[in-house]
Amino acid sequence: MTQLSVPIGILFSATGSYGTVGRTMLNGALLACEEAAADRAGGVVLDPFVVDPAGRLSQYAPAVEAMLDRGIRHVVGCYTSSSRKEVIPIFEKRDALLWYPAHYEGFESSENVVYTGAAPNHHMVPLVDFLVARHGRRAFCIGSNYIWAWESNRVLRDELGQRGGAILAERYLPVGETDMAQIVGAILDAEPDFVFNSLIGESAYAFFRAFRAECRARGIDQARRFPVASCNLSEPELLEIGADAVDGHLSSSVYFASIDSEANHRFVEAYNRAFPRGPVASAEAEAAYIAVKLLARALTAAGTDAIAPVRAGVGGQRLDAPQGAVSIDPQTLHAYLTPRIGRSRTDGQFDILMEAQEPVRPDPYLVRSSAALEQPVLRPALRIVS
Repeated sequence: MTQLSVPIGILFSATGSYGTVGRTMLNGALLACEEAAADRAGGVVLDPFVVDPAGRLSQYAPAVEAMLDRGIRHVVGCYTSSSRKEVIPIFEKRDALLWYPAHYEGFESSENVVYTGAAPNHHMVPLVDFLVARHGRRAFCIGSNYIWAWESNRVLRDELGQRGGAILAERYLPVGETDMAQIVGAILDAEPDFVFNSLIGESAYAFFRAFRAECRARGIDQARRFPVASCNLSEPELLEIGADAVDGHLSSSVYFASIDSEANHRFVEAYNRAFPRGPVASAEAEAAYIAVKLLARALTAAGTDAIAPVRAGVGGQRLDAPQGAVSIDPQTLHAYLTPRIGRSRTDGQFDILMEAQEPVRPDPYLVRSSAALEQPVLRPALRIVS
């Protein structure tokens, strides 16, 4: 069987303030490329061209332009929403495809983007339900000062308000900021039921350490009294936080490395074998892995890297991914994914507390009214796992 050889771009910040996450995404994408090359029945060999923008927003657009100038039509990349927003106009103008493998805030769609990360109904909505049921309705929001945090907090405010809750305060810090004294003091003064965290990278790690240390100094069991909930906390970041503050944090995600399934065990073993120096497997790594896998299948089905047939073909693909069954909704080009909620452990992994019974249709615009909150198709029914 003649294999189609296709150059693809891989665009992740493997260095910089959120480089730990970027490296695990890069690893997931490269692992899928290696598996495609080894699969002689797969029909396609992917030739990755890797660029590291080092977390500098100004570097993303030139990197994409350079890739497209090389004849590359498909790019797997971006972590932050600001980087994604920066490059989408280029993909639309030049009719190429961005395969975006990160959880994000939603309220976006483009015919030139395939979204393999979680939409807000996969992570925000289940998390609000969980927090209201388990912890209360009064939130203190902290985040990095860009669109991911702004929009995540807006969604949280709307969802919490529909359940009779309130946001006591919102605080934003520059990406990479690590001075947390003022924000920690403000949280303790406000006495919320929980903290919603949308800080990224080094800012998040510094916050977890500072908040735990101050609570400990005051004799407060932080994880019980002021639980911190995130939609962007994964295993490599737990190791960055450090042993003194790693446990007891809540994360809403579609993937945890502790999922007990044959497919996930194979993925984690292959990942660890390929990248023994880490960072460890994460939701971001799995989303990048899925993006490349779906791209390879769509290319094989199309028999070409031309955008129109690949875009048309990806909607018909179904993947038995590490998290479970994954497919792409042809209407929105977002993925069906399985929501889960986990709690971090001292060993840098997560206990899975709740999970949806099946993959949930993506709803990037949260198109439903408050009267439709019980709709099972858009609103995942979580079952208790532990």
